[in-house]
Amino acid sequence: MSRIEAVNEDTFTACMEQLQEGYVASVAATAGCAVENVRRDIYGMDALLVRPAEDPGKQEVSVFAQLKNTTTTLPDASKETFSYQLKKRKYFERLALKRKSPKAILIVMATSFRQADWTRASHDRLEISHCCYWVSLEGQTAKEGVQSPSVSIPTANIFDSNALTNILDRLDRGESLNE
Repeated sequence: MSRIEAVNEDTFTACMEQLQEGYVASVAATAGCAVENVRRDIYGMDALLVRPAEDPGKQEVSVFAQLKNTTTTLPDASKETFSYQLKKRKYFERLALKRKSPKAILIVMATSFRQADWTRASHDRLEISHCCYWVSLEGQTAKEGVQSPSVSIPTANIFDSNALTNILDRLDRGESLNE
């Protein structure tokens, strides 16, 4: 018997993706950014987050994001990192690629296996009961022959509006996200 408690087994994975897209869109809106969903997963990226330039004479700053949502990984905030296994090596390779611009990040959401627990509403808020974490894999390598590489994600890298603003500020200054 499956541990997953889905409202509808046929749509559970699609709903996980939708939940994460809503989380990322909410964070981007709070940070003053736009989210452009990548409709065709040709490049392994799911979204482009774009912040307009403060000065009309300057260029906007953006970052690609690959979105992953899992019910099998539950990060422990008392530990420095958690491990997430990508299903395909090509996902890792696209994220590890040294890009000129835009750079790319992995955003992983750890979601409850019980769909009814994903959100809670009250008169003054809608709470998403789970968290997204981000990491830059640029320049990293996976062991030869490993088809489903695992990556280490810092639990301090909570993806929120402050994190997104910091990521885009660093990219705007030409700084690495791996420092």
